Amino acid sequence: MTSEHAPAVDTGAVADLAALVKVVSRQRAELDRLRDSMATSAVLERAKGALMATTGYSPDAAHEALVQRAEAGHRTLLEECWLTLGALVPSLPTALTPVPEPTAPAPRREPLAGPGTAETLGRIGRDLVHVRSPQDLVVTLLEHLAPQLGADAVLLYRRLPTLGLELAAHAGIDPALAELWHQVPPVSGIAPLEAIKTGEPIWLEHFTKDRQEFHLIGEPHARWRSRAWLPLTGGGGTGMAVGVLRTRDAVFEPAERELLLAAVRLCAGRLTALGTPSEPAVPACSRTVQTVLDALPGAVVLLTPLRSATGEVEDYRIDAAAPDAVDILGRAGREMIGAHILESYPSVAGESLWQGYLKALDGEPYEGEPFVHEEIIAGVPLTATYSVRAARLGDGLLVTWLRHDTEERQEQRLADMQRLGNLGWANWNLVTRQVTWSSQVYTILGRDPGRGAVPLDLLPDLVLPEDAHALARAVSALTRGGGRLDVPFRIRSGNAVRHLRAVAEAVTSLDGTVVEVHGFVQDLTAQRSAELALVDSERAILVQRGVLDAERALAMRLQHALLPLPSKPVRLRGLRVEVAYLPAQAGVHVGGDWFSAVELPDDAALFVVGDVAGHGVDAVATMAQLRFTAKGMVATGSSLTGALARLNFLLLHSRDSRSTATLILARYEPADRRLVWAQAGHLPPLLVRGGEVHRLDRPSGMLLGACAEPFYESAEFRLEPGDRLLMYTDGLVERPGEDIDAGLERLAEAVRTAEPDSVSALLAAMLEGERRDDVCVLDIRVPLEDEE
Repeated sequence: MTSEHAPAVDTGAVADLAALVKVVSRQRAELDRLRDSMATSAVLERAKGALMATTGYSPDAAHEALVQRAEAGHRTLLEECWLTLGALVPSLPTALTPVPEPTAPAPRREPLAGPGTAETLGRIGRDLVHVRSPQDLVVTLLEHLAPQLGADAVLLYRRLPTLGLELAAHAGIDPALAELWHQVPPVSGIAPLEAIKTGEPIWLEHFTKDRQEFHLIGEPHARWRSRAWLPLTGGGGTGMAVGVLRTRDAVFEPAERELLLAAVRLCAGRLTALGTPSEPAVPACSRTVQTVLDALPGAVVLLTPLRSATGEVEDYRIDAAAPDAVDILGRAGREMIGAHILESYPSVAGESLWQGYLKALDGEPYEGEPFVHEEIIAGVPLTATYSVRAARLGDGLLVTWLRHDTEERQEQRLADMQRLGNLGWANWNLVTRQVTWSSQVYTILGRDPGRGAVPLDLLPDLVLPEDAHALARAVSALTRGGGRLDVPFRIRSGNAVRHLRAVAEAVTSLDGTVVEVHGFVQDLTAQRSAELALVDSERAILVQRGVLDAERALAMRLQHALLPLPSKPVRLRGLRVEVAYLPAQAGVHVGGDWFSAVELPDDAALFVVGDVAGHGVDAVATMAQLRFTAKGMVATGSSLTGALARLNFLLLHSRDSRSTATLILARYEPADRRLVWAQAGHLPPLLVRGGEVHRLDRPSGMLLGACAEPFYESAEFRLEPGDRLLMYTDGLVERPGEDIDAGLERLAEAVRTAEPDSVSALLAAMLEGERRDDVCVLDIRVPLEDEE
């Protein structure tokens, strides 16, 4: 069988909770009674004062005038008071208001707003009578200002004792945004805070300019294009500001401004009627205590109990604070004055600390055990550990506390800083000869802590002999004349050498004698190793650059000797031939692109364009071997395909058997203008005929050096007068990240649009930016019959 037991009930906690519920209920009942009793009297006195100021009436005459106006307008006296406060229109005696004329009547002033404004203010005043909280007040304002001004949101901020702001009420914004802007620190650029400080309204009507000057409430900020912040002066509104936010991008017209100014005056009066809590006067003795606390170390505050009408303690107010006192919100010293304990620490109510304060007020000093306190501030949990003592001082409490985690956190942060920075602190007292090192110094110097720290004058004995003299000289100068030292040195640790740095400064007495030296030792071995590796790398780069420059110069000389460029177009067997060659602009610059354009013994002409893979001397040597061998074989009667096969064999059995090359061989017979050509993995020539550009179909042929048994075919066609044939290497059409077919299409388009007689124009159209490869172009033209 199993049995169930009811959980044990903490009778003390239940009693504390019941006491809090009782206090809250009593406070609510008292507030309701005060609101009902003050609603009429406060507004009536304020309206009488306004009327007296504008007309010069006596108090009795002002009261009589308000009564008669209310009767004439069929309104209640309270409604007439709200209307008078909103419009502030001077009222002269009329037939309906037979009151005595003042001896020196004030001059009549014009109304601040038009009839529509007065009617709106009257409606606001009537509805404000039923308002029971700041939240009801902003909701009422938004209901009336939305149709009149296009208002979309109304906010009410109050100033805190910490000089920041708290959102007291809001309407028209979502709860998430309200929570985000609930607490506002006392920083510059906060419009409601500026309005409270200056006592003047702030009109934000130019969004682009305003967002540069102020921190605008809202997410996104452009949601509300125009805003107005108006301080509530006098009555219960002192230290408060009302904000009116509009999505409409427009300025506030004069009538709209007057309506807002009058409306906030009504709000200030209503806040007085609501019974805005007032602070008890700070006792004069608190100022004396503050003077004492300013000279005391540690965390000490003076608490004044805030009691209910029955004498029960409902809260405590901080009336004095020592400079070292810091609360969980980060407020320090005098910044804490005026704050309430339950405002900063609401969870303290009913706890043992609260009970201890009550016992201390009865004369029994309180000393509590260390406890952990956690608060959720803006959604972030803040935790701290405290030990608290309290004793009665006059009618208040003198409270001291020790925040245990502060020193521990600082020590941990110092240890982390030394570990991450690979450094440790050291202190030498030259008077007492006491030496103190942090644990990290022993680790850096490789010294057993059991052997103790080393006096400052013996520190050079720990370093390498090569560095000992410099360190000893720096230490001697520091101890004799003061100042500071910053000296690198090395020590031996096992079989390795470590690079260290010592930084220290002297503390002198009044007569200039050095009495103490403190500083740190840092391990720079990793940094120094990186520096040495960088130096070695730079040296290797310089050597390699020299080798590359020498290779480039040699390759260029070889290329110029082996591949001379004609300075102008040449005639070969009735054809006009122009050659262009541009080296690469990156790397060694000299590559394996080449051409040949020669006349053969049998009245034919040979045209060759080739490209050896790679750059440098090896590529130039391979190019020379293929160039001269190809000319020799064709000139001695070899067919084009046979020459390609033998060139492939030659490349496979050359010194560098890994080399590859692409090649076009073309033989031109002038008798019938027949062109026979073969290729080995090369891009197809372009034929320009009748303004149209054609890409020739390539016969079969694998690049040279790729396999031992390649197959090569040849093709032929007849050239016609006016034809133009372009043979080129891949550097003309290739671009990083671009398909080769796209490059061939660009070439065809450039040929169609470039100047017909200019190879340079074609190159300019095709080549942009840095060239990564050599470019070789053979431009062959068949003259028209009238040009021959």
